[in-house]
Amino acid sequence: MHDIDRADVALAAAGDAKAFERLYWRHAARIKALARRFLGSSEAEDGTQEVFVRAWSRLGQFRGDAAFGTWLHRLAVNVLLRLLERQQVHPTSDTHDAALLMAHPNERDVDLERALQTLPAGVREVVVLHDMESYTHEEIASALAIGVSASKMRLHRGRSALRQLMKGAE
Repeated sequence: MHDIDRADVALAAAGDAKAFERLYWRHAARIKALARRFLGSSEAEDGTQEVFVRAWSRLGQFRGDAAFGTWLHRLAVNVLLRLLERQQVHPTSDTHDAALLMAHPNERDVDLERALQTLPAGVREVVVLHDMESYTHEEIASALAIGVSASKMRLHRGRSALRQLMKGAE
């Protein structure tokens, strides 16, 4: 565990809210970027907050075998995957924005995060975890409860779709 986090994790686990706040500010940007990739811009803040609420409630389970940031990232992926599943059942305005983007792929303001939102369920998660978060196919398969070959197939489909979308945006 990083020395900078070590003391704050111990204090926060004992109930020190100020120590947890310091952990939050140290790690919030990375978690919010992950949330934005999974959930879209409009839901990223809520997703980030949900991750840190869950982290606060589970801080006692942190054993210190890995860095706090690593533990938090794994927790975030699990929380965000559950939120994404809920979002796909109850689509938000980001889903509408993604449909508009697909209908008008030549728009110049296409960026990667908006493009990610156009990917089908199951594909986006694999692309984010593999290409942006450096997970192996084995880790993705475990996290998403799919086979390694399914992970590889989804990554290929996602990359192909993103290439097509970005090519159309040029």
